[in-house]
Amino acid sequence: MNVIKNSLVKMTYKQILLFTVIGLCFAISMIFINNNYSFYEQPIAKVIQTELVEASDITDMNNNKDRLFIQQIIGEIKNGEYEGQLIQLTNKYSSSGAYDQQFRVGNELFVSIDPSKEEDSTLIGSITNVKRDQFVVLVAWIFIFVLLITGKKQGLLSIMSLAVNATLLSFALDLYIKNPSISLVLICAVSGIVFTIISLTIVSGFNEKTYAAIIATLLGTFISLCIAYIVIGVTSGTGLRYEEMQFLTRPYQMVYMAGLLIGSLGAVMDVAITMSSSLFALYEQNNDISVKALKASGIDIGKDIMGTITSILFFAYISGSIPVIILYLKNASLLGFTLSMNLSLELARALVGGIGIVLTIPIGLYTTLYFVNRKRARS
Repeated sequence: MNVIKNSLVKMTYKQILLFTVIGLCFAISMIFINNNYSFYEQPIAKVIQTELVEASDITDMNNNKDRLFIQQIIGEIKNGEYEGQLIQLTNKYSSSGAYDQQFRVGNELFVSIDPSKEEDSTLIGSITNVKRDQFVVLVAWIFIFVLLITGKKQGLLSIMSLAVNATLLSFALDLYIKNPSISLVLICAVSGIVFTIISLTIVSGFNEKTYAAIIATLLGTFISLCIAYIVIGVTSGTGLRYEEMQFLTRPYQMVYMAGLLIGSLGAVMDVAITMSSSLFALYEQNNDISVKALKASGIDIGKDIMGTITSILFFAYISGSIPVIILYLKNASLLGFTLSMNLSLELARALVGGIGIVLTIPIGLYTTLYFVNRKRARS
């Protein structure tokens, strides 16, 4: 209690006002998101009663076992012309839960109502989707609170940067959808430049450290993308399986290259700002430190972060393919075929990102040294 009391005493008026505003925003958003039924055109039913009516075991030709269930649900319509009426729904789900799930009392479902059918004043309908916006908003607020608690001012700036970048990305994709004649790679390249400048400027401010990180990020990203473009062009994309993009009505290679650009940008930016911040911190602690010592420290820092960030990038890409790989293997697909079908694009993304990370270390080192020397010359 004394620790909390001392923390409250040390808080400034602006901090108290900020946390009050954030707390009010949290409360208002949660109240709204749990009572926003009227904002949806599609009927929403809240589950008030469930009953399991049937269960059966199945086994396929590859000896994969599953259990199927049929669930009868009574829900209350929360919006539209049938608001307040009860609706009867049937839900079929499996233990594996690949495309279905069990529903419980309190769940909210998007439903389709059949007005021609009615049993004892109870509507009949079918489930079309699940209303999950309240959970999404809650997780988003948890993310915001964790950032604010751990990062304080920097956490707030990170949230602002993320919001701006998400808005810019959605705008860039919308621009491409409406103007397919414009290259998506060009749109993402311009967006990447804007992302980098805004993100690093918001978080680190206008200073030499930020300028060095921006230059290193852009050079590292675009050089790695050029290498990937040349390699794919020379090899004609041999070994890359684009089957997962077969339903696109746009050039899949261009879409893939745009994804490479955006995907590697974050990791490269992390390396660039780490190199820049570390070297400038060393310089601020000792303005007389030699360029040779800074260079040696930068090389050591680069060696330390190169392996970890490359591993993070690799696992981030590969982890998304694990469920599909298991699905292929469980259905008697050969290991080589499974890996080539599901990992070729992800491995290429990881390799391009890794190249960008490795290139950014020397680029970031020498760019930062240039700005350190320029700052030293002015002082």
